[in-house]
Amino acid sequence: MGRILSIDYGRKRVGIAVTDPGQIIANGLETVKAHETIAFLKNYFEAEDVDLVVIGYPKQMNNMASESVRYVNAFIANFKKEFPCKNYYLMDERFTSKMAFQAMIDGGLKKKKRQDKALIDKVSATILLQSYLEMKKKM
Repeated sequence: MGRILSIDYGRKRVGIAVTDPGQIIANGLETVKAHETIAFLKNYFEAEDVDLVVIGYPKQMNNMASESVRYVNAFIANFKKEFPCKNYYLMDERFTSKMAFQAMIDGGLKKKKRQDKALIDKVSATILLQSYLEMKKKM
């Protein structure tokens, strides 16, 4: 069984999380610059067996696509071109950044560390992936 990888795509930074090989626990993996994402994924897919990629899809409260969806859609098009055989799943990412920030507060991180946007992106990707795993259990 391969891993599941999640992507919290942003214009500047991309948070990436991954499961263990048993697909039980989500762990933050990396935060990369947006323009380096495909290269990072190529290297990672060569080194690790990944069954599925969960991509955060930004929606508004009314369930309509948010402004940033155009950047995510461009990434998805590029992802499909570069990895035509790789399975992916779009998952609603509403509130993941807020949940990540709150998780960092609850975890006792100092204010300076909570201002690290790269860490927030990585934690957001982890929350996204953990949400997917919980949803999958209920299916």
